[in-house]
Amino acid sequence: MKAVRFHQYGEPDVLRYEDVEQPVPGPGLVRVRVAATSFNPVDANIRAGFMQGPIPVALPHTPGIDVAGTVDALGEAVTGVQVGDPVIGFLPMAGPGAAAEYVLARAEVLVPAPRSVDLPDAAALPLVGLTAWQALFEHAGLTTGQRVLINGAGGAVGGYAVQLAAQAGAYVIATAGPGSSKRVTEAGADEVVDHTAADVVATVGDPVDVVLNLAPVEPEQLTAFLGLIRPGGVLVNTTVWMPAPSDTERGVRGVDLFVRSDAGQLSHLVELIDRGELRVDVARRLPLAELPALHAAAAAGTLPGGKVVVVAPGA
Repeated sequence: MKAVRFHQYGEPDVLRYEDVEQPVPGPGLVRVRVAATSFNPVDANIRAGFMQGPIPVALPHTPGIDVAGTVDALGEAVTGVQVGDPVIGFLPMAGPGAAAEYVLARAEVLVPAPRSVDLPDAAALPLVGLTAWQALFEHAGLTTGQRVLINGAGGAVGGYAVQLAAQAGAYVIATAGPGSSKRVTEAGADEVVDHTAADVVATVGDPVDVVLNLAPVEPEQLTAFLGLIRPGGVLVNTTVWMPAPSDTERGVRGVDLFVRSDAGQLSHLVELIDRGELRVDVARRLPLAELPALHAAAAAGTLPGGKVVVVAPGA
């Protein structure tokens, strides 16, 4: 089968599109015929060697944390899925990924794919959708009537976060550049602040209950967000290399989010999609052979807004 792998850490040119052996599912494992995976920034950090401590991968390594595909074979003692089932999942970050024609996964991380979107496009959901859900509801406890500032709303996680927060009945203030402000407004933001032209803290002014930071801001900016948060509020930060500050005197918690796989939450997101209450935003589809070029575009800062899905051969 075809796969993209890197045999050493480094720049995007270490990625190779090559022939590898098709995996065989052992006990408890499912083989998935991949329709698509997607690109996530953590893929680039793993490839570059920046995550060897928290995410120790074995070389050569196949990237691709998200998977959408069809169950192709079952190992022993597998229950809950059948050959032919369309599924999606969030694969272990340290294991072999889905940038290949086939990938192995534990049955318990896979859930039925949404019926209302094309299967390759469903690869745009797992990691970023779960990040948004866990940030807003698991860590921040967002509820109806609260005010939330989503910094970096123009990205893939931000698109889901704006939709989910708006549906929860929160008042959503989003930061986005000129190229993504329309998309953020359509996702449900009540206010959009152009972070390229205005000071976000000064522009927002009125207190919020939650700040969700999705952007690689300077530490001083992250600390400044604390001043916007009401006593007892929460700052959730996804840029985990920069710890979230807290304000203990006012009871403002700082939370560093490192997303985890959760099949129950992912199933709920799929239900929202199939009910028409959550939109999957795919900016571009690219063939698997172009994954090295996609990593290079990410390094150069030329990726489009939204999510890029990487389609396996024959899908």
